[in-house]
Amino acid sequence: MSIDMIGMPDLGRLDEVTRALAANAERNDRTADFPADGIRVVHQAGLLTATVARRYGGPGGGLADTARILGALGCGDPSVALISAMTMFTHAAQAAAPTWPDDVYLAALAESAAGPVLINALRVEPELGTPARGGLPKTVASRTGDGWEITGRKIFSTGAEGLRFMAVWARADEAEPRAGSFLVRNDAPGITIERSWDHLGLRASRSDDVTFDATPAVAAVLDAPPDSAVSLTAWNSLGLSALYLGVASAAREWLIKFLSERAPASLGAPLATLPRFQHAVGEIESALGSAADLVDAVARRVDDGDEAAVTRAPAVKLIATRAAIGAVEQALALTGNNGLSRKNPLERHYRDVLCSRVHTPQDDSITLAAGRAAFTRWQTVDEHR
Repeated sequence: MSIDMIGMPDLGRLDEVTRALAANAERNDRTADFPADGIRVVHQAGLLTATVARRYGGPGGGLADTARILGALGCGDPSVALISAMTMFTHAAQAAAPTWPDDVYLAALAESAAGPVLINALRVEPELGTPARGGLPKTVASRTGDGWEITGRKIFSTGAEGLRFMAVWARADEAEPRAGSFLVRNDAPGITIERSWDHLGLRASRSDDVTFDATPAVAAVLDAPPDSAVSLTAWNSLGLSALYLGVASAAREWLIKFLSERAPASLGAPLATLPRFQHAVGEIESALGSAADLVDAVARRVDDGDEAAVTRAPAVKLIATRAAIGAVEQALALTGNNGLSRKNPLERHYRDVLCSRVHTPQDDSITLAAGRAAFTRWQTVDEHR
């Protein structure tokens, strides 16, 4: 496969892509329809396949580049960004530790030359919740004569109606069941997508329910490398942190414009001339800039193979997403009714940025792990005193 078949990402077009996505973000939020136009924009800029490995003819983009891309997409339309992120993370995982059969993966890449090929891992279930907290899935993969078939239900399946490939987390119907991913194409029989997503934010992400009824899988991934989950957590933590910092950046830009143009008659000058607002915007600038620098620095360390940075990534997510939420909350406090009005985008940015809390790893898991590690470290040091 040649690199021309996949297409090279043009990072110089990120501002253009952001503007194109932003032009339809408000409409997408109101209709909550799948943002096909936005996905095409991302695909045409070569961004969906930016993390395809060089050995497959791709550009081999790392986490730092991915964070930069997702920050730009999140600033434009975070629903488009989240759908895109799932595909980019899948290619990155395949680059780091291949698990897809070559023929299936190469076919997906060949198809990507003609149009967007979206991929996502479907893992969350009604009974189990997020698998990051443990347990076996209820979704079952059963042996057939020449492969596997899947039966079960997944919820919060981002981009469901637009996915070409679904990596369905299921347990094999075996005496000692193993859990793994089973690759399913969207044109396989027995798939039902229920339009269940009616959310506060990221409404166009169409994170709907998907039901499988004896649906054939094209491949099974039952023995993933042991460190793949850790690496994916780092990509998820830092990539999605950048996405939500992008949302907060869009809120900041609207705030600056609003304060620069709003001139109450009693003041006779724009609100931006008042020290109170200058200080407040300065706090937002400092918080978002520092968080973005932290995400970029740790992402670059992950790209360089720094294991400490991989371990540190969830804590960076905690810091960055809190900074993003805090910035938008502060913008709302400064603008009052204008900020909460649906005629302005700030209330949409607030609804969207709040969604940062639900992504794995979640805040309580991050702080619990960090706290336990700190106590373990202290005990180890104390034993050697």
